[in-house]
Amino acid sequence: MTKYITIAGDMWDGIAYKTLGKESYTDKLMKENPKFRHLVVFPAGVALSIPDVKTEVSAQLPPWKRGIL
Repeated sequence: MTKYITIAGDMWDGIAYKTLGKESYTDKLMKENPKFRHLVVFPAGVALSIPDVKTEVSAQLPPWKRGIL
C-alpha cells in the first residue's frame, strides 16, 4: 500500500486523480481513509493510504489495446 502526504488545498477527487489516475476512484480512496471523511479541503501533512485498484479494460477494445497479442 502506498502513502500520499497532502499539500494544503488538496481535495479527495484531486488526490484520487493524482495517485490513481481517475477521479472515479474517490470512493475507494475515502473508504481506505475513513477517519478523514469529514475533510473536504485538506491541510498540509495528512498521510493518506492509497488503495490498490484493478485497472478495468473494456472488452470492446481491440485485442492489442487490451494487452492480448
